[in-house]
Amino acid sequence: MLSSATNSNPGLREAMHIIRGEDDIQEGLAALVELDPRLRQIVSEAGPVPLRLREPGFEGLAHIIVSQVVSRASADAIWGRMTARTGRVTAEAYAGLEPDAWRAFGLSRIKAETLSRVADAVVDGGLDLHSLSAESPEKALSELTAIKGIGPWTAEVYLMFCGGHADVFPVGDVALQAAFGMAFGLDVRPLPKALAREAAVWMPWRSVAARLFWAYYAVKTRRDALPID
Repeated sequence: MLSSATNSNPGLREAMHIIRGEDDIQEGLAALVELDPRLRQIVSEAGPVPLRLREPGFEGLAHIIVSQVVSRASADAIWGRMTARTGRVTAEAYAGLEPDAWRAFGLSRIKAETLSRVADAVVDGGLDLHSLSAESPEKALSELTAIKGIGPWTAEVYLMFCGGHADVFPVGDVALQAAFGMAFGLDVRPLPKALAREAAVWMPWRSVAARLFWAYYAVKTRRDALPID
């Protein structure tokens, strides 16, 4: 599946953008409809495109890990038990918990082990979650996914919503695949590799494009699929 849009501004593709506020979202949307005129109708139908930024650091990444592959209600309940025990969920606080504390939180063993590895890496100085905002998406993704249990989707969502990276597109996200299919009248959802080819047109604003398609999905299905609240 080949995109019908072209990118006429190579210099823009190479620019490094950081998303810090609503103005950045609007700048990105304006750039996207120039890069790919097909998106103009999607922007019109999607309505407001959410920002939903969290502070970078362990707490933001931990919340993404906790929320993955569970309902929002379940994630909120788990997170509530964690904060009741630790206060703010810092790497130091989590690393200091007794080994079986995860059972009382309602975490799976896999998620608990992932959180422990991240917490230990942060405490030991091997992982600086704040500095990832200044690194290229490729380098930042490599650092995060080097930790066992952190997959591409988790890393990409962290970089988008905590690191403020403007050029990340989680092609493995089922809602994004579905939204793209709905927007362009496909009979089936595109596979990740095909979606990655399509998303390349939207560089260097792929994070804004992802937010746009999540907003479009929410309008069409009446379900909020953004991976962070």
